[in-house]
Amino acid sequence: NNLWPFSASFSSAEERANGKKEQECHNYAGGHVYPGEAFRVPVSDHSLHLSKAKISKPSPHWEGTAVINGEFKELKLTDYKGKYLVFFFYPLDFTFVCPTEIIAFSDRVHEFHAINAEVVACSVDSQFTHLAWINTPRKQGGLGTMKIPLLSDLTHQIAKDYGVFLEDQGHTLRGLFIIDDKGTLRQITMNDLPVGRSVDETLRLVQAFQYTDKHGEVCPAGWKPGSDTIIPDPSGKLKYFDKLN
Repeated sequence: NNLWPFSASFSSAEERANGKKEQECHNYAGGHVYPGEAFRVPVSDHSLHLSKAKISKPSPHWEGTAVINGEFKELKLTDYKGKYLVFFFYPLDFTFVCPTEIIAFSDRVHEFHAINAEVVACSVDSQFTHLAWINTPRKQGGLGTMKIPLLSDLTHQIAKDYGVFLEDQGHTLRGLFIIDDKGTLRQITMNDLPVGRSVDETLRLVQAFQYTDKHGEVCPAGWKPGSDTIIPDPSGKLKYFDKLN
């Protein structure tokens, strides 16, 4: 019985140590990058810049150095005029959720090419860090061969213009922007840090916007290519709703 206070004290100390280790596992470069619930910084507590990116308005111009096919090349938004562009931000290189997203988009970029669309990924890391990450094997958390450009936003200006830069963290939220072939911003997706995005949903959205551009009809919830659309007038819509119900 005399050992009980010591055991309790040891247990508490051990729990505190384990808690500290868990917290450290969720820290990167001095900030919470993929924090556990107990240590997560709510997005409402972050400091975000006022976004210049507005739906149905020209997308904010950007240009910078990107890693393309293992080489450093200058890249700018206007290079994609005449094509749809999926432009997405991720927090940092050499992290956790980020490689799963980038690899997923890269491995399926041919599906975007098939519908006259491109994909560009961007973070606040340098082009040198991008290249080092690409040259790291996927089994070690690297990217391996990339089929999409990785753009460097070392000054944070692009991230600020698009309203995704976390001033208190020094990196970005998971912002994704669909820009049409005329340079107009059509869609924004913004995720908190712990959850990655869906290639399937992004592809579906691009296809839906392209359909409405071409046909003038509108796409209902969950629309996929080949599904029924709606004629956007009081009488025309009845054809869709009569069939649906």
